[in-house]
Amino acid sequence: MYMDFAKELSLQFNCDEKYVTNIITLLDEGNTIPFIARYRKELHGSMDDQKIREIAEQLEYLRALEARREEVRELIAAQEKLTDEINEALNKAKTLAEINDIYLPFRPKRKTKASVARARGLEPLADLIFAQTETTDPLEMAESYVNPELEVETREAALEGALHIIAENISDNAEIRKVLRALLWSDGEIATKAADAEAETVYTMYYDYREPLKTVPTHRVLAINRGEKEEALKVSVELDKDKAMAKILSMVILNNTLSAKAVEEAAEDAYVRLIFSSVSTEIRRDLSDKACEESMKVFKVNLKQLLMQPPIKGYVTIGLDPGYRTGCKVAVVDSTGRVLDTGVIYPTHSQTKIDEAKAFIKKLIKKHNVKAIAIGNGTASRETEAFAAEVLKELPECGAAYVMVDESGASVYSASKLAADEFPDFDLTLRSAVSIARRLQDPLAELVKIDPKALGVGQYQHDMPQKRLSETLDGVVEDCVNSVGADLNTASPALLSRVSGLTSAVCKNIVKYREENGAFKSRKELLKVPKLGAKAFEQCAGFLRVAESDNPLDNTAVHPESYEAAESIITRCGFTLDELKKGGLSTVKEAAVDIGVGNLARELGMGLPTVADILSELAKPGRDPRDDLPKPILKTDVLDIKDLREGMVLSGTVRNVVDFGVFIDIGVHQSGLAHISQLCDKYIRHPSEVLKIGDVVQTKVLGVDVAKGKISLTLKGIK
Repeated sequence: MYMDFAKELSLQFNCDEKYVTNIITLLDEGNTIPFIARYRKELHGSMDDQKIREIAEQLEYLRALEARREEVRELIAAQEKLTDEINEALNKAKTLAEINDIYLPFRPKRKTKASVARARGLEPLADLIFAQTETTDPLEMAESYVNPELEVETREAALEGALHIIAENISDNAEIRKVLRALLWSDGEIATKAADAEAETVYTMYYDYREPLKTVPTHRVLAINRGEKEEALKVSVELDKDKAMAKILSMVILNNTLSAKAVEEAAEDAYVRLIFSSVSTEIRRDLSDKACEESMKVFKVNLKQLLMQPPIKGYVTIGLDPGYRTGCKVAVVDSTGRVLDTGVIYPTHSQTKIDEAKAFIKKLIKKHNVKAIAIGNGTASRETEAFAAEVLKELPECGAAYVMVDESGASVYSASKLAADEFPDFDLTLRSAVSIARRLQDPLAELVKIDPKALGVGQYQHDMPQKRLSETLDGVVEDCVNSVGADLNTASPALLSRVSGLTSAVCKNIVKYREENGAFKSRKELLKVPKLGAKAFEQCAGFLRVAESDNPLDNTAVHPESYEAAESIITRCGFTLDELKKGGLSTVKEAAVDIGVGNLARELGMGLPTVADILSELAKPGRDPRDDLPKPILKTDVLDIKDLREGMVLSGTVRNVVDFGVFIDIGVHQSGLAHISQLCDKYIRHPSEVLKIGDVVQTKVLGVDVAKGKISLTLKGIK
């Protein structure tokens, strides 16, 4: 193999080569990224899971690149055309495009003008003209290649065939393509026109638009691609032909002979007929790939923030799935998410139906001591919110409040096999009501059941390469689940399937074992689950919590392989395991500081990061990292878009972050948009630099269009 992967990746990611070598080894040994990130910190210098995942993805690309390099080398060698020069060019190639350019002259071709000319014996003439050493007129040189038997009837036909060969050779020249590709990126433009200038579409801003390729924002690239796909736009890549030809001619013209003039003619033919269309298509593809990658990065950030929203723990919750004709579906779930009651109300129908609905909800609140109402933000949500606010006003002693919950993907979940298995006796809408209630109680545990693409926090996600998008988003979900951990005795199969090292088959076996044998009493008991071997146990054990265990370490993120070390730390700091079981050792870190964390690590023969992690877990066993984040805003009253006035300052929750701004829920039916220019006083490249999904912010109303349901917001100038 030519490429030193560890060295190449260490340069790309600006990190120690030995750490990258260790990561490659750990990955090749079958370790998962969450396990490597959490429990092998000494081997990679405490990189986070995101960086390790990026290294793993780039490693996969480099291995594919190397495989293609060797494949091309073998294909050219099989034609007995592999020279030292070609071999060296292959060794230096850094991208798939460069490798494919090198292979282009050797790739089997369909019938072309040049291949026909070669079959007619005109390649020697082409070589003679391209050498530009003869002073003779190329038309006179072509005289000796006239051959009616090979269908070369005239010297003009011979010359034309030779120039086709020269044009194809110029087009196949890897260095020429590389130079033109660079020129297109630096000086090219993307231009769009309306397919039908009279048609009213959402793409009107692109009906007569052009922008340099090097500055076009990624969200515009994706919008243009969609407009082209929907046949609303005609898209082209444009470049000054004279500039391009000057570059080509500087590489192929050697003098001022008549042969050189012929080569110039062939070069122009190559550019117009062969090179530009090919390279511009590559540029469009690269531009789209880059836009997709950038969009996926935003999607990843948004998804992580959505999944890591803080749970509202310990509340019995009513979930309301609003609707008009078919009514509003109701589900009551206890603090663990178990369904207690269901029903259907009609708060948007007659006054009689509204009164019946109020009586039913009040009865549920009193019967189950409900403290929270989660309302889906879809159809009829505004009316349902007003209804809920009235109920709470009429029942002030209950102490309950409501929250608007983003119901994106709830219908996808309710129609899934997973939901049917979980609630076989419920119809689709009742399943949605349960999902909405549980989203408030524990967003992560509920949202893992839904395809991330259906959660409404991306942009142009349906235009992305779906396999790549799924892999990317699955990685985010996996990282989130493993950073929080999962309760072994309550986690659903969907949640368990995201835990490091567990396959769907093993997850089903865990649930089946739990049903047949009762709650797990320790992590070690996992080894009794069919098909869960030592390797899977090593990968998953640290991410699973067993609150019922006699060993309090089973309810922490301390890995079983470090239990002995954790017990030694507890003893060395003057505590006992029983004290940990009673609620944590809040002063263990202080005791460790007195001893010296470095001294503890040396005594135990362990790395400093692992000892520091153990101390954090001992201080707060079972800690949920989401608890440190601001909770969702609980409300008891309702606000209408008609109540908004310019200059009004309100609290809001960030619901989505996109390239051009953020959407903020300020308590009315429609989220408001704060444009990127209205987020802060300093220049930022992307809204995610200052805000994330779930952030609670103070925002001011800039403008309201009631008819269109549009609200403009700003975060600037708020005192």
